[in-house]
Amino acid sequence: MSVTKIAGAILGSAALVAGHGYVSGAVVDGTYHGGFIVDTYNYETDYPDNIGWYEDATDLGFVDGSSYSDSDIICHKDGKPGAISASVKAGGDVELQWTDWPESHHGPVITYLANCNGDCSSVDKTKLEFFKIDAAGLIDDSNVPGTWATDNLISNNNSYTVTVPSSIESGNYVMRHEIIALHSAGETNGAQNYPQCINLKVTGGGSDSPSGTLGTALYKNTDAGIKVNIYESMSSYTMPGPALYTGASSNSGSSGSSASTTAAASAATTTAASVAPVSSSATPVSASPSSTPLRSTPLPPSYSATLVPTSSQVQQAQPQETQAAGQQNPPAGAAPAGTSTVTETAAAAQVTDEVTYQTATVQGDNVTVTATPSGQSQQSSTPSSGSSSSGSSSSGSSSSSSDSSSSDSSSSDASSYNSDDWSSYLSSLSAEQFLNMLRQTVKWLVTDKKHARDLSN
Repeated sequence: MSVTKIAGAILGSAALVAGHGYVSGAVVDGTYHGGFIVDTYNYETDYPDNIGWYEDATDLGFVDGSSYSDSDIICHKDGKPGAISASVKAGGDVELQWTDWPESHHGPVITYLANCNGDCSSVDKTKLEFFKIDAAGLIDDSNVPGTWATDNLISNNNSYTVTVPSSIESGNYVMRHEIIALHSAGETNGAQNYPQCINLKVTGGGSDSPSGTLGTALYKNTDAGIKVNIYESMSSYTMPGPALYTGASSNSGSSGSSASTTAAASAATTTAASVAPVSSSATPVSASPSSTPLRSTPLPPSYSATLVPTSSQVQQAQPQETQAAGQQNPPAGAAPAGTSTVTETAAAAQVTDEVTYQTATVQGDNVTVTATPSGQSQQSSTPSSGSSSSGSSSSGSSSSSSDSSSSDSSSSDASSYNSDDWSSYLSSLSAEQFLNMLRQTVKWLVTDKKHARDLSN
């Protein structure tokens, strides 16, 4: 068996799996019109009127060279006229939309028009005389089997656009649009024709009335463009059928404009340093074993922290990136720990004034950290378990002191816990205290959405 036969058999078998296409509709002068849905309407007794011609090719098959003199070559197997026509201005575009096309089925795409000289819905197809208005074949043969018009059709979302000649007279026309697959065309009757027909009503035309050719006389199975081995390098390709109408716009070697969908690639952007907004009802939380620290700070086994919170105006939270050298500066509400792992972008209430100084005093295993603000005092930076996020700045007041509204008076919220190590601390907790600590920690990380990976705000 020759290489051509083997290649044709393999590609033909692959095509049976992939399936052939048909024209399911057309965009005519910017308006979409549905066509004849071959694999659906053939099984319905009542289908909608459309511009496409009925055809009985339910196998989505082809017409080969042995049937070139048969009426099936005109508008496919058992073709019958469509019930309605789509209006198009002379010089307008018709975009024909194929459902699918196998990549292996390389070949030309050819389009004809035939004047119905009356109502196309009742025309005798054997009397139609077609003139060629568009033809595209071999585009590039640098790599066998080359790039063909069918490849351009596929890359254009299985669509092909044709321009109706502006010079033809107004009237009712049948547009015959056809792909000829040449993957098996090295043998006689190996070419596969897939003719598709739609009805058009051309308006605003000129005066030309081109002569045409009967559909049954368009091709011979020995034509140079019909019997051809595309698996051999060729410098040119002879387009089958009659000559191109001189008044037609040249589209040879191109698939025209396409209906391809443009996907705008949107790059997703993330602000890595975004900070969660401050709760509108932030309250200071005393240091206790169940509190969750806001920073990762190595701490001694125990400490005694004293903060002086008063009411102040809250601004948007800002993460604290550094600490002064030699200082241990646990935030308000921090639980004693060897190393605490938390986020750098967690919500933290910030005041309008700045802390004047911070001091740390080490006495044995105990560390006392005191923050004394100037004029106004700092509000707790640990979020309340009942707080919620807010997109705007808000004011908060301390609930731990009855005289917190005065900037000259202060109250302390202190707690201390002494233990030899973290294990001793955990052992000292009751089951209820331990579960409460876990609940508050999970709520802070998940329910209140304060985790650094939550960038929704």
